[in-house]
Amino acid sequence: MSHVSDPPPIKAILFDLMGTCLDWYSSLVPLLEISPPHPSLPPGSLPQLALDWRAGFFDEIHRRFEEKLLQEDIDVTHRRVLDGLLEDRNVGGGADGWGEEVRERLVQGWHTQRGWSEVKDALEKLRKSFFLVVLANGTTRLQLDLIKSSDLPFHTLLSSQLLGLTKPDLAIYKKALELLQVKPAECLMVAAHAYDLRAAKKIGIRTAYVQRATEDVDENMETVRQEFDLFVDGTVAGKEHGFTRLAHLLIPQS
Repeated sequence: MSHVSDPPPIKAILFDLMGTCLDWYSSLVPLLEISPPHPSLPPGSLPQLALDWRAGFFDEIHRRFEEKLLQEDIDVTHRRVLDGLLEDRNVGGGADGWGEEVRERLVQGWHTQRGWSEVKDALEKLRKSFFLVVLANGTTRLQLDLIKSSDLPFHTLLSSQLLGLTKPDLAIYKKALELLQVKPAECLMVAAHAYDLRAAKKIGIRTAYVQRATEDVDENMETVRQEFDLFVDGTVAGKEHGFTRLAHLLIPQS
């Protein structure tokens, strides 16, 4: 009589970075608010501009992936999306608009972000039992800047630039496993983006979805909840939420 054996213990945890570990929204909106006033951008519209910028970035990433285009610097992508959004809002680049200096300052703002409130303490607990590895699209310099500003305790960083591959290409997850010398079932991918976890799941990596208020706003969370191995609510703070809950699930005594 055959039986299903228990999965092997997790050895490494891969983390998406922006949105999952980092609160980009609270870092970026203040930069928009101190930018020069413009009649087409009343203060109340700036939070939506930030959300549209983020959504436009993902649209560009997915478009370039589908069209099999070469990787480009994430700063270039952010700048192109910002320019398009400002053009749509009739905000020019001259003296009466947002010029080069303002736009470049905003693009560089993506390099400085805070972690979600519960993330650092949870990672400190998890790093005693698992290898903690960032696997995210973007440049290595961006990741270094983000880790410096957030002070999050990862063991190492794997950028799409470094690996020469882009999520959700299955090859990038396979390359991460190869570098870490772990099997898919010995690895957990943590993200606030369902597309990321869907790809990781295809090659046998275990998956944990962290819901964030700023991410996957068009996804049906009831469907997402059923898709992955773990689902935690990271939209509110507290011991039973976000990375704190994740750490408890992975290390029950934590």
